[in-house]
Amino acid sequence: MKRSNLITLAGATTLRNELAHIVRILRPEVTKALGTAAAEGDRSENAEYIYRKKQLREIDRRLRYLQKRCEEFQVIEHKPQDRDSVFFGAEVTLEDESGAEVMYRIVGSDEFDQASHYISVDSPMARALLKKQLDDDVRVELPGGYKDYWITAIVYPDLD
Repeated sequence: MKRSNLITLAGATTLRNELAHIVRILRPEVTKALGTAAAEGDRSENAEYIYRKKQLREIDRRLRYLQKRCEEFQVIEHKPQDRDSVFFGAEVTLEDESGAEVMYRIVGSDEFDQASHYISVDSPMARALLKKQLDDDVRVELPGGYKDYWITAIVYPDLD
């Protein structure tokens, strides 16, 4: 499944800052350390050299990924006109059959964070919530079966 290119302004800023940090600070530091390790002689048994080569490969992999994503993503900066429905960027509060509440924020695939209850717009939960309205019932297919929720609040934080 292809990932969505949508991202919040905060998420785009975070990725761009990470990219700038890698280019300006991290990669030059590792490259310098690699050069120092290479100057120590036999590279085949030089643990520092081997470690720095591996670290540089990982940095370059992340750098290529960030460069590609930053070119592709579409920053969503504004609230939708219909704020009573669930769209990208919404913070949705749900109540299950037992009365327990949970809040999810629908964000881009590069921003999801379980600890913050940020879910990807491409996730099954987000897809089930999109275009639903306040007080709607939502049935979500989870790995253990279906679960029913009721939408109790929809808020659009951090969007103008």
